[in-house]
Amino acid sequence: MSLSGRLAVPGLLTLVAASEASAQARYNLQEPVTSVASQIYDLHTLMMLICLVIFIAVFGVMFWSIYAHRKSKGATAAHFHENTMVEVLWTVIPVFILVGMAWPATKTIIDMRDSTESDITIKATGYQWKWGYDYVVGEGEGISFVSTLSTPRDQIENREAKGRDYLLEVDNPMVVPVGKKVRMLLAANDVIHAWWVPALGIKQDAVPGFIRDAWFRADKEGVYRGVCAELCGRDHAYMPIVVHVVSERAYADWVAAQQATTVADAGAAAGEQTATDASASDAAPAEEADASPEALAARGEKVYAANCVACHQAGGTGMPPAFPPLAGADVVTGDAGALLDVLLKGRPGTAMASFAHLSDADLAGLATHLRTSWGNSADAVAPEDVAARRGN
Repeated sequence: MSLSGRLAVPGLLTLVAASEASAQARYNLQEPVTSVASQIYDLHTLMMLICLVIFIAVFGVMFWSIYAHRKSKGATAAHFHENTMVEVLWTVIPVFILVGMAWPATKTIIDMRDSTESDITIKATGYQWKWGYDYVVGEGEGISFVSTLSTPRDQIENREAKGRDYLLEVDNPMVVPVGKKVRMLLAANDVIHAWWVPALGIKQDAVPGFIRDAWFRADKEGVYRGVCAELCGRDHAYMPIVVHVVSERAYADWVAAQQATTVADAGAAAGEQTATDASASDAAPAEEADASPEALAARGEKVYAANCVACHQAGGTGMPPAFPPLAGADVVTGDAGALLDVLLKGRPGTAMASFAHLSDADLAGLATHLRTSWGNSADAVAPEDVAARRGN
């Protein structure tokens, strides 16, 4: 072999190895970062190997038998009634295989159900189509925020190129410290959802009227993404999950930033809070909100895009009869108090959910946007109006 050929071989081997690794990362399970996820990954590999061995053995014997005993060679069919040894073997061997598969699977299931002795407890509530997070036990207790899809509508509607994390990015990710056991309480406000983050080895249905639990302990810092894994309506694909696993120091900083920027009304419930960006490094001190009608309308436009546009459409035209139009609607242009009641309490028996988890400033902005857009020309709504209505 020439010198150039000998030099090319290592490069080709490296290219093949890199291609194989890339293919594996693309088509295999996500890299596990928890003990349960690692067990699930190993179980998946074990089951696939067992199935592969059985497939090769069964089909190997079958095709060899077809070829070796073909009619053209003069083979004739054997005539026998039964074979006790064969029957014992094909009963005993599958039993051992099933036991060998069930034993590690059972250990994993027992482990994944053990949510005791957790360091932090977080309640995740599924809404159509977003997630609400409440830190109920441990460091960060009292923090509460809503996490919604942040992918721009222009990407979703193919008006601009799709980003790297298309449909897998949110405005407020959940943040947890590395190496701490996190217990997740799963609930739903409307229909069945499912909280699924493959790298964390957690997938649990969120059922209205029930509290389900699961847990994880991330061993590696990073950003881990998941989705709602239960078909939950029109925008099921638009409620991703993003978990930031950070160091203990960064988590403490994030908690401090969240608590410093939380806006709570004196008479409101303890869960009425506003979350800032999940990264502590990006957290900024709270600023006094600009209550001018223009500023409120601009703020409300963003709130509308994150929470309302899926049902009521960008132009406020809605999708009757399930989602009525907002342009020219009496409930929008009429008494502001009646509109705030709908936003705060929802409408039982319809798809209109309560948005009481939003801050007074966000709700005031949303109401102002609704009352001043699409030809509507009603008065603006101030955060003080929301606070007063919330207390009723």
